[in-house]
Amino acid sequence: MSERDGQQQARAMAQAVETGARQPRGRIAIAAITLLCLAWSAFQLAIAWDPIDTQIARVWHLAFAITLAFLLFPARHRPAPRWLQPLRRIGLFLDNRHRIPWSDILLALTAAAATLWIWWDYEEILWRAGLPETQDIVLGIVLVGLLLEAARRTLGWALPVLAALFLAYCFAGPWMPGLLRHRGVSLEVLVNDMYLSDSGIFGVPLGVSVGFVFLFVLLGALLERAGAGKYFIDVAYSALGSLRGGPAKAAVFASGLTGSVSGSSIANTVTTGTFTIPLMKRVGLPPHKAAAVEVAASTNGQLMPPVMGAAAFIMAEIVGLPYLDVLRAAIIPALVAYIALFYVVHVEACKENVAVVPRSQLPPFWSTLLRGLHYLVPLLMLIWFLVVMRRSPVASALLAIQATMVIMLVQRPILAYLTHQRLGAPAPLHRVLGQALLGGVGDILRGMIGGARNMVAVGVATATAGIIVGVVSTTGLVGRFVNVIEVLSMGSLYLMLGLTALTCIILGMGLPTTANYIVMATLTAPVIVQLGGDMGLLIPVIAAHLFVFYFGILADDTPPVGLAAYAGAAIAQSPPLQTGVQSFSYDLRTAILPFVFVFNTELLMIAGLDDGGRIIWQTDPVIIGWTFLTALAGLFALVSAIAGYAGRHCNGLERLALVGLALLLLRPDWLADPSGLAPWVVQLGCLTLYGALYSWQRWRAPVPA
Repeated sequence: MSERDGQQQARAMAQAVETGARQPRGRIAIAAITLLCLAWSAFQLAIAWDPIDTQIARVWHLAFAITLAFLLFPARHRPAPRWLQPLRRIGLFLDNRHRIPWSDILLALTAAAATLWIWWDYEEILWRAGLPETQDIVLGIVLVGLLLEAARRTLGWALPVLAALFLAYCFAGPWMPGLLRHRGVSLEVLVNDMYLSDSGIFGVPLGVSVGFVFLFVLLGALLERAGAGKYFIDVAYSALGSLRGGPAKAAVFASGLTGSVSGSSIANTVTTGTFTIPLMKRVGLPPHKAAAVEVAASTNGQLMPPVMGAAAFIMAEIVGLPYLDVLRAAIIPALVAYIALFYVVHVEACKENVAVVPRSQLPPFWSTLLRGLHYLVPLLMLIWFLVVMRRSPVASALLAIQATMVIMLVQRPILAYLTHQRLGAPAPLHRVLGQALLGGVGDILRGMIGGARNMVAVGVATATAGIIVGVVSTTGLVGRFVNVIEVLSMGSLYLMLGLTALTCIILGMGLPTTANYIVMATLTAPVIVQLGGDMGLLIPVIAAHLFVFYFGILADDTPPVGLAAYAGAAIAQSPPLQTGVQSFSYDLRTAILPFVFVFNTELLMIAGLDDGGRIIWQTDPVIIGWTFLTALAGLFALVSAIAGYAGRHCNGLERLALVGLALLLLRPDWLADPSGLAPWVVQLGCLTLYGALYSWQRWRAPVPA
């Protein structure tokens, strides 16, 4: 398979996962999907500008998402077996990706009708709250069934099966074992909680998707359509390409920029990897390592504020903290993890003796930077209004979207005018400018369509995850789950955290990051807080939620599934399993961070909790800077220990010493508490020893930097 074929395969994989595998060719089908996508984006912009009743907004949001799910995602991703082939004649199990069978159109219309019934009969439903009528029960059952099918199409089997098991648990309560037994839930109560209230399908997860996530996904789609994605890659390559392992470092930098807005590891891998992976291979990095670097960088892009894979907004709602406080807690671990990934790349480049790209072969930095500075305006506006002006995320994102649209409108006419003035053209200037303006309008419309298509899976995932949240609330499952985890962990906080991390990774292999976070935040984050308190450790709620969020993200490149690893392997033409194992080894530096900040909350800029359990934020810049420095040094030491390379190749004793130094830099209390030393003294000593070990290795065998 050629390099171009691999890139096309990766794009097809990302398209199938993110926006739907079906690309109909019929004019009516194309027009219907286009109008639905444009209407959805316009609706979201309208309610951001002029809010409406939250429940009605959630209903319309899900109606758009579930309708598009049946139109864009086929029932089967593989050809139907031979015994089902006769059904193709009546439009069922149609494998052709360019036509929409009538059965899917019927399902889409039925799902839309069942969803919009709440909007149509909203006032009457409010009057009979808690007392569903027959039509409510029938439509509720229909919507739940169709939502599970939409989730299967868009997300695979894991989430709908999990939601179905939770629904079955509602009815099977009286026959469950002692720890999980409950008195059972009637069909009327279940339909009311799942369908007619704001605690199930139309609960907090879907509300966050409506209120925050769509706008940020739309912003990312518009920026990508405007050309910001390619600009970020070009700037990263021109700035870092001449360093040792420069293309790989450029991949990390570009993926961090695009991933912080896109919030999708698979899309990020394909977008930046198409350019960076061939460059990494060209300078001598093995194919599986080139793909693994891109996958690790793209996966970690979801850790970076402001979007964080859409989880930042849901986390703020569930935890009850302002959005900026969530970003404050997340920023240091994210930066430490990303800078450590640069060091991973440097170590690999030294080990593989990767060639350095001559500066003459790179695009000039300043001209590359200056030609696209306007793409930074929306991002700077977003940060300014969020952090400085303290505006809401919705208002800030809306202003950034408006700025992006203005840029998309004017950049083509300006470029056309300059080109016309410099080179001249046979066509009149007004005609050239008119065509350029129409091109800008087309870019905006295509960006709105892309943003809506990117949101289909997210909307379906948050609604389906809402079923699980609703069941947990209805049955009181969290209290029982605490007892189960406590028994399994045998009173060990470390074992309990390990079980939680393993559960997050296993579930995350089949769930998107957002859905995985919602499930684990509902089930296990309260367990971490409660059992930590029972064992004498006050764990801030935000630390527990970031813990499960981190391990949900790591599942994106965890073998044997790891869809991001499959996409990277397709571009690099490397074995997917080998790529996944390599990228997961790179992410071990990230996997240790949650275990650190649960115990050492200074890493989250948390100084402690007051008597009411409220967070006391750390504001001393010296302490914050020291925490950042020691955490970064600890991850550097851990990376060297895993790779077996610091200033030169390490022997077994040196690797063991690096592991010890890394652990004490990250958890100085392990030595400070029994010895009576201050934690900063322990960390200072470890920094000195680490510097001495690195210098000794460099002195023995100097390596080009």
